[in-house]
Amino acid sequence: MTSRLITATAAFALALGIAGTAAAHAHLKRSVPTASGTVAGSAQVEAWFTEDLEPKFSTITVTGPGPNGKKVDKGDTHTDPSDAKHLLVSINGAAPGTYTVDWAVTSVDTHKSQGSFTFEVQK
Repeated sequence: MTSRLITATAAFALALGIAGTAAAHAHLKRSVPTASGTVAGSAQVEAWFTEDLEPKFSTITVTGPGPNGKKVDKGDTHTDPSDAKHLLVSINGAAPGTYTVDWAVTSVDTHKSQGSFTFEVQK
């Protein structure tokens, strides 16, 4: 009886672990430039997430400088071929000011998440 209880408990715990992993969403782990950071200039924005991403359904958009800024990214969002959690986009020069980065990603398990952050280019 005791071994059946242990087996049942282990199976239940394993099932919960698998279900928890499958329900995970990709969250922003870190970025370059850093959120709220200040840089001398930037040719691209990089973001790392907690889950592998679906490249066709994951984007980064960069606008600025300022709240009424125009889109400055080149529209070439892509994942790093050696790291499916790493998303990059090139930008067209970065004049001094505040830039907004909006990201929307879909993880390989099809869960979607989105967010934004700003960074400053020094004058």
